[in-house]
Amino acid sequence: MRDRIELVEKNHPKLSMRKQCELLGVARSSVGYQAVPENPEDIRIKRLLDEIYMIDPCLGSRRLVTVLKRDHGVEINRKRLQRLRREIGHEAIWCKPRTSIPDDGHRKYPYLLRRLAITRPDQVWCTDITYVPMPGGHAYLCAVMDWASRKVLGWAVSNTMETSLCLEALDNALAATGRVPEIFNTDQGCQFTSVEWTGKLHGLGVKISMDGRGRWMDNVFIERLWRSVKYEEIYLFEHATVHALRAGLRKWFGRYNDWRPHETLGNLTPAMVYQTTLQAAA
Repeated sequence: MRDRIELVEKNHPKLSMRKQCELLGVARSSVGYQAVPENPEDIRIKRLLDEIYMIDPCLGSRRLVTVLKRDHGVEINRKRLQRLRREIGHEAIWCKPRTSIPDDGHRKYPYLLRRLAITRPDQVWCTDITYVPMPGGHAYLCAVMDWASRKVLGWAVSNTMETSLCLEALDNALAATGRVPEIFNTDQGCQFTSVEWTGKLHGLGVKISMDGRGRWMDNVFIERLWRSVKYEEIYLFEHATVHALRAGLRKWFGRYNDWRPHETLGNLTPAMVYQTTLQAAA
C-alpha cells in the first residue's frame, strides 16, 4: 500500500490525483495533504487537552477549565472548551474518548468478547482512531491490532476521520498478514457502523463485535497503545509534516512489534508471539 501511495504524482500532466488514486486502489485522503491548519492558540489548547486526557480520560469540562488555568495558565470558558473537545473527538461520557461518533441510522452489533477466551492470533482483531496534534494543525491515526499478541498489523494516517482512513488501515493489515480474523472488535463510531466497513468485513466472512456504548475498557489494549505512541513518539518529536509523522510512526511501530518485550506476553515481543503461535497451530 505504501509503495502505491508513493507512485501518486501531485503534478501529473494527464491524470488528476483523484484518478491516480482510483487506478492505484488507494484512498484519496491518504495522499497529497498537509496537517489541517488551525489557529495557533487552539492548537496549543488541543494539545494540552490531549495530554490531559492521557492522564485522566474522565475529566468533564468544569474540571478541565480548572486544570487548564491551574497547571497551564490558560483562561478558557466552557463553551469554547467543549467546542475544542468536539473537534478532537474527546468527550467525558463514561470515560470514553469519542474520536468515533455513533450514527443512530446505522446498525449496531453486539459485543462478542465478554467471557471469551482469546488465546491465539487472528482470533480477534481490533481497531480505533486517535487524534494526532501537530505544530501546524492535526491529523488522525487508525491502527489495527491483533488482540492475543498485541501486534499492530496495519495502520494509516489521514487529515479526516472518514471511513476511508479505517479501510486503508484494514487493507494494510490484510496485505501484511495474508490472513483474516474470526472476530473484529470496534467501538460504535459511524466509521465502523458504515455500510462500507461492515460490508467489507461481511465479505471477508468476519464476525463483527462492537463495544458497549462509552465502554472504553472493551477495547483496552488499543487504548493503551495510544498512550504509548503519543508519549514516546507523537508528543516527543512533534512532527511538522504528515510525511515526517508517517516516517516516525513507521519506526515506532517497528520497534513496538519487533523489538520491545512485553511483560504480559512473557517478555516476548508481539511479533514473536504472533508468529510463534501461528507456527504452532499450523
